[in-house]
Amino acid sequence: MKICRFNEDRIGVVIDGEIADVTAILESLGSARYPFPNHDVFIANLSRLLPDLATLSRRAQRVPLSSAMLLSPVANPGKIVAAPVNYVDHLSEAINQNELNHGSRIHRIQTVGLFLKATSSLQGCSHGVFIEHADRRNDHEIELVAIIGKSGRNVPKERALEYVAGYCIGLDMTVRGSEDRSMRKSVDTFSVVGPWMVTADEIPNPGTLDLCLTVNGEERQRANTKDLILNTAELIEFATSYYSIAPGDLIFTGTPAGVGSVRTGDRIRAEIASIGAMEVAVHEKCNIV
Repeated sequence: MKICRFNEDRIGVVIDGEIADVTAILESLGSARYPFPNHDVFIANLSRLLPDLATLSRRAQRVPLSSAMLLSPVANPGKIVAAPVNYVDHLSEAINQNELNHGSRIHRIQTVGLFLKATSSLQGCSHGVFIEHADRRNDHEIELVAIIGKSGRNVPKERALEYVAGYCIGLDMTVRGSEDRSMRKSVDTFSVVGPWMVTADEIPNPGTLDLCLTVNGEERQRANTKDLILNTAELIEFATSYYSIAPGDLIFTGTPAGVGSVRTGDRIRAEIASIGAMEVAVHEKCNIV
């Protein structure tokens, strides 16, 4: 099932170029009070809600997908976990290009570990990305994103995919420079996810997915998730050996070679097999306080 958030925080099921508006499903979540949960309540209940979502979608009012404003499919991730240099070709690229490493030694993922992106950087594909530091290089990085469906700690890789609710496409946008990764990749709008989430039952093997990114129609990145150094299950095992995961947490699995700069006015198209494609516009700095 393809599940999206759209317009004013509505919930939809994507069917044949349309969105079945199933927002009424949220009534079954009940109410929350302070202190509020530090995870995504909808994702936490998703497995229970799937049969009702299917029933509702058959009779729900539909709106054209083309007219909808697509938001992040996850509203409230507790954390965004990301994997650096997790494709062999991108590792070589990062080691050999000074514009990427800025004179710093690049280590393998098993040595450097994972990093966290600020949840304030989360953005849906329809809103686009905003270039805050136009005087520096700002790069695109396409990634498969795993959406965690239940809580866990020290999860073995053999069971790790049981903890995944679904998958979506991610853009791990990056300001190049000497600062720590977490800072340069946490600019507002620099964690783009979408266009919807595809439930895990429709992607039983996330390790065989083709992915492609173009900028203004020019191909920049093309790879397959079989080329990941640590696959999705191994990343979950690695992450949970350090911290707990909870429903709605996002795991960016890494990007292949071909990362490159974007500028105001560019249009990014990111596509991953079995998920779909999303179009993301690049905008100038947002001055709204």
